[in-house]
Amino acid sequence: MLWNMTAGLIRVLIADDHFVVRRGIGALLATLNAFEVVAEATTGVEAVREAQLTEPDVVIMDIQMPVMNGIEATRRLSKLVPGAAVLVLTMFDDDESVLSAMRVGARGYLLKGALQEEVIAAIQSVAAGQVVIGPGVAGRLLSHLSGPWPAGPPLPQLTPREREILGCIAQGQSNGAIAASLGVAAKTVANHVSAIFVKLRVASRAEAIIRAREEGLGGSEDRAVNGTAS
Repeated sequence: MLWNMTAGLIRVLIADDHFVVRRGIGALLATLNAFEVVAEATTGVEAVREAQLTEPDVVIMDIQMPVMNGIEATRRLSKLVPGAAVLVLTMFDDDESVLSAMRVGARGYLLKGALQEEVIAAIQSVAAGQVVIGPGVAGRLLSHLSGPWPAGPPLPQLTPREREILGCIAQGQSNGAIAASLGVAAKTVANHVSAIFVKLRVASRAEAIIRAREEGLGGSEDRAVNGTAS
């Protein structure tokens, strides 16, 4: 069943880096008595911070945002603000985006071409604890469910090469040792390490090692799993 109107307003946080999208959704919800927009965010980092401050019922989450993407933000919200249901609203309809979002805890996935009525119904549904998949992506998702569920890579915001280098860091290797083992320049490794730190929002190798080991990286099989493409 949909949200019980007597239970109060559905408190919504809108996370999208496009002003027009945020204002459009906000204006739509403002015309209805069932919703209250409690915060807006333009990056994944802002989405996590604002969700912790406002504790919304629903977070409408874009995928491609600066600083931290919506997939990583959703993963963090599932741990930090588990009471907030994430509804992904994006232009990305590829299998990996859909599966990654659902794996990390999203309760719904809609494309930005969805009708206003579909968006409203989806917000109400995820607020009530249901899972919503838009018609544009439901067919392909069901095809995956007919076979083994793809495991997917850890830390999906990283490239295969970055995951491989992070695994080497978790094994205690220096940049020089990593460069020698991969057959690349030390400067190339340093650039990858800097990108890893930014994407994981860590400030030191020690913090990166902790994140890597939390995700199971650093074992002897990492290179075979992650591949060697740069």
